[in-house]
Amino acid sequence: MHAAGGTPAVEAAGLVKRYGTVTAVDGLDLTVGRATVTAVLGPNGAGKTTTLECCEGYRRPDAGRLRVLGLDPVTQGAELRPRIGVMLQSGGVYPGVRAAEMLRHMARLHAHPLDVPALIDRLGLGSCGRTPYRRLSGGQRQRLALALAVVGRPELVFLDEPTAGLDPQARRAAWDLVRELRADGVTVVLTTHHMEEAEELADEVAIVDAGRVIAQGTPAALCGGAGDVLRFTGRPGLDLASLLAALPDGCDAAEPSPGSYRVTGDVGPRLLATVTAWCAQHGVLPDRITTQRHSLEDVFLDLTGKDLRS
Repeated sequence: MHAAGGTPAVEAAGLVKRYGTVTAVDGLDLTVGRATVTAVLGPNGAGKTTTLECCEGYRRPDAGRLRVLGLDPVTQGAELRPRIGVMLQSGGVYPGVRAAEMLRHMARLHAHPLDVPALIDRLGLGSCGRTPYRRLSGGQRQRLALALAVVGRPELVFLDEPTAGLDPQARRAAWDLVRELRADGVTVVLTTHHMEEAEELADEVAIVDAGRVIAQGTPAALCGGAGDVLRFTGRPGLDLASLLAALPDGCDAAEPSPGSYRVTGDVGPRLLATVTAWCAQHGVLPDRITTQRHSLEDVFLDLTGKDLRS
């Protein structure tokens, strides 16, 4: 059991990492509390993985201050490494080693590892325990990587896209394991493109874009400040300027995809009446109208934009 409180698990201030002329992390500030789950979200190329690699000691920052469990990951790496677990996006396992053999080997490197057979059973690795790593499926490799990251009972674990490629059953098993780690006082920092995953697991969400944290808070706080959402479908290319002019102050309208419209603001009878009246005046027969809480995905897209990233 690891105690909560005290110094933060991760403290980054003005963190900078460059690759030649490309600045991957550009003055990033991030604080992660102990015994919490923090989800780091961002579009491709936002600097998420580079930030984690700096925290893990794999990358040397070019500027800024970084402390992980109170230690400098570069100059105090030997002291830090036994206390953290790392799940990389790929690699880190010998191609010819058998899955269970690799997990047992990793467990023997730690003083008080988790029970290996129980972990194998928990993550559904029993059927592939004798299979060489190179022959594992993508989902099996992901589950093995997660097991390797947590088997040593770390104080802090970094999970880079932990459920990418997993089927729904395996994803739920991974979520349950993350929740149990937090309950046992372990700090978890994960990156994910699954907004549902972040909403389900995270105590805090940090949204990163262009190498900086542009928003951070609890999922409820990030979503709650954005208002509710009214959605309707109709023919593509409706006059949004006209709709905006008809809406009450503080509301916004967008067409996230052709023929799918989203109105945000104080969703209530007045707004619903305004939208339906506008549709009638413009000869629009909505296929359906729904209202819902502003989702984390809505907040993410509002902050980072809707253009595709390479």
